[in-house]
Amino acid sequence: MTISVAVSGASGYAGGEVLRLLASHPDVTIGAITAHSNAGARLGELQPHLHALADRILVDTTVENLAGHDVVFLALPHGKSAAVAAQLPAETLVIDAGADHRLQDSAEWEKFYGSPHAGTWPYGLPELPGAREKLHGAKRIAVPGCYPTSSLLALLPGFSAGALLPDDVVIVAASGTSGAGKAAKINLIGAEVMGSMSPYGVGGGHRHTPEIQQGLSNASGLDVRVSFTPTLAPMSRGILTTATAKVSPGFAAAEGMDLAATLRQAWVDAYADEPFVRVLPEGRWPSTKSVQGSNYAALQIAYDPNVNRVIACCAIDNLTKGTAGGAVQSMNIALGLAETTGLTLQGVAP
Repeated sequence: MTISVAVSGASGYAGGEVLRLLASHPDVTIGAITAHSNAGARLGELQPHLHALADRILVDTTVENLAGHDVVFLALPHGKSAAVAAQLPAETLVIDAGADHRLQDSAEWEKFYGSPHAGTWPYGLPELPGAREKLHGAKRIAVPGCYPTSSLLALLPGFSAGALLPDDVVIVAASGTSGAGKAAKINLIGAEVMGSMSPYGVGGGHRHTPEIQQGLSNASGLDVRVSFTPTLAPMSRGILTTATAKVSPGFAAAEGMDLAATLRQAWVDAYADEPFVRVLPEGRWPSTKSVQGSNYAALQIAYDPNVNRVIACCAIDNLTKGTAGGAVQSMNIALGLAETTGLTLQGVAP
């Protein structure tokens, strides 16, 4: 099977990461590579690490240029994908790396994004309960946000097992600067970021909050409420999420095990067959460097009996597992390919 693929937003970080992965995908032929303000430029001028594609010329992001491919990846700013996707043929697999089609609740979309809701597509986080069934054969897929990917992976096993209470979930996540996109911003220049960390979107204002709540609520059947605080870390790539929730009084230790061991086993069992999620051996904690450039998520959990809380830490590369890797993983499932195809890259060190 040879799959023709077009990638929009190819001059940005997300689009560039999609191309990096697709360039090594054995079943893919890369067709149109599009941009907006950078149309007409050579890709190598903007993405110099993409050596195999360096001489390709970026064309304008139009429906005419994107149509005619088996798969179209939309790596466009939030609010820009829906209009393009609506004009693409129904038989084309369209994978939206933006937020336009992630949320189920139109009121939440309008509250956090300030525009009409474009509808909801199958959610491209295969590790969610029931997600793979919805992705098989899908023609429209919404790629999760990077923070929701790490947050959901951190807590899903606990909520799926009925181990956690839904009303006191606290998540703090540190992200590299690439999560803010490639546009020049004063707060992201080296002089501002180096040697410094800072929070933003504090007090429930970050747009990924309803997406995290949606995923955890769907997994648990409960109305999960989340206090989410993102922070900016002095690194280019990666997310380290620390998520905590209280243990339900009805969740008891298994026979012959204490509560901490039973909780840990819930996470181990949930991800035992997942190709891209690693629950680390006890005593080892995730680091962003260990997953850099890969589609893997590294996890560890602990139980704090002093406050009866689970602490789950998850590290991902925000551009790979958090965006482009999740998109390619979802494409593979939708097209009936082996899920890991083109994604067996290991991390990069040092």
